[in-house]
Amino acid sequence: MSASKTSRGLIAGLVLAATGAAAQQTASTGAQTPVQNTPMSAIDWLSTSVVTPASAPFGGTPGANLTAIPGEAPVSSGAGIEPVSVTALDQPSLSALGLLPVLKTGLPRGLWGNTPEADLARLLRKERLDTLPAIQSLLLTLLLAELDPPRFTNQTKGQSLFLARVDRLLDLGALEPAFALLQEAGPNDPDRFRRLFDAALLLGEEDQACVALRDTPTISPSFPARIFCLARSGDWPAAALSFSTARSLGQIDPQIEPLLERFLDPELAEESDDLAAPRHPTPLVFRLMEAIGQPLSTTTLPVAFSQADLRANTGWKTRIEAAERLARMGAIDPNQLLGLYTETEAAASGGVWNRVAAVAALDAAVTARSVDAVEAALPRAFSALEEVELEPQLAALYAQPLAQMPLTGDPARIAFRLGLLSEDYETIARARTPQDPDEALLIGVAQGSTRGLAASDALGLALKAVFDAAPAAPDSYSDLLPADRLGEAMLRAIDDVTEGAKGDYRRVIAGLSLLRHVGLESTARRAALELVVLERRG
Repeated sequence: MSASKTSRGLIAGLVLAATGAAAQQTASTGAQTPVQNTPMSAIDWLSTSVVTPASAPFGGTPGANLTAIPGEAPVSSGAGIEPVSVTALDQPSLSALGLLPVLKTGLPRGLWGNTPEADLARLLRKERLDTLPAIQSLLLTLLLAELDPPRFTNQTKGQSLFLARVDRLLDLGALEPAFALLQEAGPNDPDRFRRLFDAALLLGEEDQACVALRDTPTISPSFPARIFCLARSGDWPAAALSFSTARSLGQIDPQIEPLLERFLDPELAEESDDLAAPRHPTPLVFRLMEAIGQPLSTTTLPVAFSQADLRANTGWKTRIEAAERLARMGAIDPNQLLGLYTETEAAASGGVWNRVAAVAALDAAVTARSVDAVEAALPRAFSALEEVELEPQLAALYAQPLAQMPLTGDPARIAFRLGLLSEDYETIARARTPQDPDEALLIGVAQGSTRGLAASDALGLALKAVFDAAPAAPDSYSDLLPADRLGEAMLRAIDDVTEGAKGDYRRVIAGLSLLRHVGLESTARRAALELVVLERRG
């Protein structure tokens, strides 16, 4: 697999973030469970870039080299070439592909154990877009890890589990690692190619997508995808002929036909009234709208589309807002966000410009190691980023240098809380003299023991239920761990903590206790600290 330097850098950032939530190796054994075959649906914003026999308007399969004489009716309305499926005998399971080796994650290779592939795919596809950073990091680790296939795999050689992992990465906006996984798996499958094509379009790598389309004879492109790629390669006559042929055959969606027409005729695009903005654009429609001079705002689109706004030809404010959205999902490295904040001076005031000015002031103060300047800048920066739920990114950037400065008063309190959100949470907690019982409880959670400490609310009591005693398996997971379904148990713990944070603290207790029991002590502590410090509750 080859990737650009930018791609490798972004992937490395996600790998480091995910590895921070890695488990100590855990083993379990148990009984077998019958295979269940449940169809998996794709995420709903993917382009229809590939045509299958079932979706072809006349029952055939339009090939990549389909031609027709303009104005002449097709000879047959049902002729087509039967699709041929070729699988190498030594082809490994797709579900074993990953970007994080076992040595980095600490997870056991047999994590998926006896859970049927269809069940794992369904659990991974569950939407968890509003969860705690530590839990999001753990989920990313599971999505990117190299793991043995589950023992009960369907006949697609792990494709359903692989696609579920890719789809969850796409939903999180983590397009770089999704694209890397798809490149590793290869594009010679319609479902994989659709995802690779769309990820490439949003990353600004459309030429790679078109090369893959050209070099993969087993893929039958839809006419819009074929026309787009012919035009991208400079073969406008062939693109125009394909458009004319497809329109005469009725093989172009009426909603995309005027868009393609303007794409192929820039003068028409300039002279005509603007097209209505599509409600649910695919990445291909998104790029076509951009090409005709009607770029779409990504703020109301799925977060993956924000990746398109990170390109250098996009305005600074738009790039910052896209990076903020992706950073909240854990899809980009905090340093990338910092680079955008400090690219130049704020152009105005209010909204994003307040955040730019606040972070720039804090960055300059920390760099100068000026205690007075930091005490003046830190409350403002914390307040500005708290409004958009980016405190974890502020912590990742500044918690360590702030912990080494003799701050006092409110700045010292803020620095302590940022420290609890960082990788150095335990060291920073140990060095802190608690100012009140609430801080004492946080320090106890950070060190893994709350015995003898007071709790002032229901959440504090829940955390004491988790950290008052040594790790133990909750009863609600008693059917999974003995049956060698550790990975499934971890996914359910992710759901318990995510949903429990909305007010059902029994689920929080169960989920955090399970994570501690299976060796994810750091993830459990960090999630518990985030519940308090970030106040991310329903």
